[in-house]
Parts: sequence; structure tokens; C-alpha cells
Amino acid sequence: MSHATLTPKNRSSLRGATLPKWFPWAVAAGSAAAGLGISTVAGLHSSIQWALIAAVLFVAGSFGISSRVEGRRQAKDRVATSLVWVAFILAVIPLASLVWETVKRGVEVLDGYFLTHSMGVVGDAEPGGGIYHAILGTLEQVGLATLFSVPIGVLTAIYLVEYGRGRLAKAVTFFVDVMTGIPSIVAGLFILSLWVLILEMGPSGVAGSFALCILMIPVVVRSTEEMLKLVPNELREASLALGVPKWRTILKVVLPTSVGGIITGVMLAIARITGETAPVLLLVWGTDFINANPFKDPQESLPMYIYLQYNAGSDPAHDRAWAAALTLIAFIMILNLVARGIARWKAPKTGR
Repeated sequence: MSHATLTPKNRSSLRGATLPKWFPWAVAAGSAAAGLGISTVAGLHSSIQWALIAAVLFVAGSFGISSRVEGRRQAKDRVATSLVWVAFILAVIPLASLVWETVKRGVEVLDGYFLTHSMGVVGDAEPGGGIYHAILGTLEQVGLATLFSVPIGVLTAIYLVEYGRGRLAKAVTFFVDVMTGIPSIVAGLFILSLWVLILEMGPSGVAGSFALCILMIPVVVRSTEEMLKLVPNELREASLALGVPKWRTILKVVLPTSVGGIITGVMLAIARITGETAPVLLLVWGTDFINANPFKDPQESLPMYIYLQYNAGSDPAHDRAWAAALTLIAFIMILNLVARGIARWKAPKTGR
């Protein structure tokens, strides 16, 4: 057999070649320019339409050029990578735009005076005032909700992982799944009918905390349950083999091992309920004055403050709403950073 018959003949001399590393950036720049040109010629004034056209051209261009040079197999891989990047950019752009707009408009009135004073006798159409009463109400309401829900959620997760068997465990799991998808307005209506209408207790910060507790419990249960499942069974078996009771094994072995993940889940659950408005609107009502007693009379909170100031309609009220929104975003961001720090601090240390 001759050597010519052993050597495969390529359809093109470019087959099997590799495109340079700057190829995706070049295609992205070309797609952006082409999308802008098409939008200009077609008379499209929306930046969203221009971005979508550029994204389609980027994916199509990556596939066409890569298929011609590297082959269809590598071209499919590049298409998948391109789709991932397009999806990432489409998700980041609205988020970045929201953060930028909030920071740009929120810093206009956000200062020490704004954080340390309440609305008091300041009218909605007048400049001045602050969010001290709203920050105080948010801290108290979220703190009470955390105090109520964390023990219930952690103990429920311990039951499901360590003791749960049979129909009761399945029923608890089912109701936790249902509670995870409950809208916040439904939780607020439930507490409204029970606390305000039946028991006639009136609006207060603790009433809003009960509704927030309903929203927080399933998140704590699910996150704690997953963390407890990650604890190796060998640790439990070793403790039980030494004659340690099961409750003490859970208390001394299982919980310390998973405490980092549990705390992280709790912090994320707190961040989830901090921005809820509907339960506060129904149960807390809101006030322009400082009320440090969450068990009596209406209270303010940051989400409620933003809602009321935006509805006021005046320019000073809108400025205060943007500043309060920036404060709320910063508060939630701090909670997430604390959760990440705790997760790293409690993560298992690997040897060198």
C-alpha cells in the first residue's frame, strides 16, 4: 500500500487550525459595530434592540468562522461558550445599570444627617429629613423575625435529617416546599387576619416580624438541611460507637461541623426578608416619627419608607427614596459579605 493512500486528504488546508486567543474579542467588536450599523440604518433607537442584534451576530459569527477554520466540532464548543457569555452579559447589564442609577441618585442626599434623623415634622414636599426611624424599625423587625424563625428552622432541619422517617417527615418536607413558594402578600394577609382582625392586637413591628418569620423559616430549613447532610456519617458513627447519646452527638459533633454553612444560610435568609414591603405595608403601616417599641403602635421600615416617599411625588421625596434604596442595598450587601466571610472562616482547612 502506497504512502498516498495512508494520508487523509483534508477538504481545506485551514482544517485543524486554531484561531488566536483574541478571536472572541475581535468577533465581539465586529458584532457590536455591525449591530450599531444595522440599528442606525433601520432607525432603531433602543439600546436593547442594538444589544440583541449584536449578540445574535456574535454567536453566528463565532460559529461561522470557527466552523470554517477549526471544524464543526470546535465551532459547536465556541457557540456554547458564546451563549454562556451572552447570557452572562444580559444578566449583568440590568443589574449594573440598577446599581449605578441607585448610587448616582442616592448619594445626592445620603449623609450623616440623613442617617441620624427621622422625618419628624418635615413634609414630603420639603427637603431634609432622614431615615433613622426606618433603619431602627428594620433592625427590630428583622431581628425579631430572626429570633423567632432560626430556632424553629434549625430544629426542623435537625428532625428531617437525623430523625425524620415515615409520613410525618414527608408531610413536613412537603409543607416546607409549599412555604418556600408562598408570596409575601399571602403571609401578610394570614398574620393580618389572625393578629389584627381576630386577636385585635393592632399594627406593630412584631406583627410584621411574624409575617417575615413565615418567609424566613423555609429558607433556614432548606439551607440547614443541606449543611447537615454534608456532615460525614462516619463522624456520627464514631461518636455513637463511643457510647455518646444521639442528642449529644448532634449537639457536639454534627452542629459544630456544619455551623459555618448554617450561619451563612441564616444570613442569606435575613437578606431575603429585609427588602419585603407587602407584609410591612399590611401589618406595620409606617410612621414619620421614631418608635423604638416594636410591640406597640405603627413602625417604619426601609422598604416602607421607600414606597411612601416615592408615592409622595415631589422631587425631595424622590431623592430620599433613592437614598433609602441605596442604604438598603448596602445593608443587604454587607449581610452577604458577612455570610461569605463566615463561610470562608468556617471552611475546612486543607493541609499543605
